[in-house]
Amino acid sequence: MKLASLFSGGKDSTYSIYKAKLMGYDIVCLVTASPKSFDSQLLHFPTIELTKLQAKAMKIPQIASELNSDDTTEQMDILKTLLEKAKEDFQIEGIVHGGISSEFQKKCFEIICKENNLKIITPLWNINPKEYMIELINSGFKFILTSVSSDGLDETWLGKVISASDVSKLSELSTKYGFNLNFEGGEAETFVIDCPLYSCPIKISKSEKIWDGYRGRFEIEVTSLNSNVR
Repeated sequence: MKLASLFSGGKDSTYSIYKAKLMGYDIVCLVTASPKSFDSQLLHFPTIELTKLQAKAMKIPQIASELNSDDTTEQMDILKTLLEKAKEDFQIEGIVHGGISSEFQKKCFEIICKENNLKIITPLWNINPKEYMIELINSGFKFILTSVSSDGLDETWLGKVISASDVSKLSELSTKYGFNLNFEGGEAETFVIDCPLYSCPIKISKSEKIWDGYRGRFEIEVTSLNSNVR
């Protein structure tokens, strides 16, 4: 079955592609809709230019749009339009997304797909948080934290490539401070710099940490595909 991936560039949407391919699905395009700000309840806030580089690394074509609103209804309308284009251009029969536990997001995607007569594949739904994070590392996924906004997560986590030992530390912090270990509640955002889907890793040449004492962002300014690695 041909699928479009609802792609934000983070660990969940990228790993859902990996899992779907292992399940035998054909991921023929990426669909990326960038909301106006981090305040969006439905969509993650990716940088379109960065997801374009990831699409290039995966050698999967991308349909992308930047939105001027964080209104859920308007975002759903745009997603519907993008999926209609994906049906026309790539003959998709369904979508795959990296949702884990958000019933709100799940219901919104179900409405859009029903209107477009598309099936939904959710490989990560209700996955155990710690098992998932360890599985990511063991599967060769390298990802960094690009934002943090929770007690227990300070500026030292920004831009950090998460290792197995980091998962153990994050597990302790999540228990102590009550945040979701897989960041499903928006406690942190991630960006995948390398994984088995990539033809070569992404190199970050210039970046900046922005920290206000409670929350922060890792602004990626200059990136490229590091074709010398493999």
